[in-house]
Amino acid sequence: MNILITGATSGIGYQLAQDYAKQGHTVIACGRNQEALDELADIDRDNIKTLRFDITNIENTKQALADIERVDLAILSAGMCEYLDVKQFDAGMFERVFRVNVFGTMNTVEALLPIMPEGSKLVIVGSLARLLPFTKAQAYGGSKAAIEYITRTLEVDLKEAYGIDVLGVSPGFVKTPMTDANDFEMPMRVSVEFASKAIRKGIEKGKRDIGFPALFSGMLRVMSLLPQGMQIALSRRMAKNS
Repeated sequence: MNILITGATSGIGYQLAQDYAKQGHTVIACGRNQEALDELADIDRDNIKTLRFDITNIENTKQALADIERVDLAILSAGMCEYLDVKQFDAGMFERVFRVNVFGTMNTVEALLPIMPEGSKLVIVGSLARLLPFTKAQAYGGSKAAIEYITRTLEVDLKEAYGIDVLGVSPGFVKTPMTDANDFEMPMRVSVEFASKAIRKGIEKGKRDIGFPALFSGMLRVMSLLPQGMQIALSRRMAKNS
């Protein structure tokens, strides 16, 4: 199986690339960090191929994928996170985060559609952060809420138009270079190995929404059903305790 992974230069994508290669699949690892891509290629030169490009540039993305004949599974895990200080409000932060998490992801989808055959799978990585109004997460959580809606609507339309199955991934806290920069408590944070196993297992089973860890995912989903006023009060309490 030919598997393309964006965001493969660190975190979940980096681990997924290695694990799928170990299973004997051909992995096309994509990212911007050439050093990290070279490290991946050195791990398994038979099964890991690398592509360096910037997903926020549509022409660069199309050009990079132009020579690929077929992708059976695409996992779009490239993303970024910034947190907002409302006392120093930065509207540009929203543009930076959405440019990668939403527009960059859609650039990749556009470039992939011509090379994904009927029966292939498109997996888009979101976040459980979309479920509640977490403090300082306006840009990141907003981008992941947008991605969730887009994923669900693509699930409808891509199946009808191309026969492509669309799956969503909703991780909780995963120990990556991105979360290592956080200065707040991250309950139930899991390793990238755990995340990779959960994602691969979910894809194999064809789960529409692969949320993990299970307990944290279940708790947030239940909390998201509370009245909005209670959600706001809960978020304020968590912010004071952080």
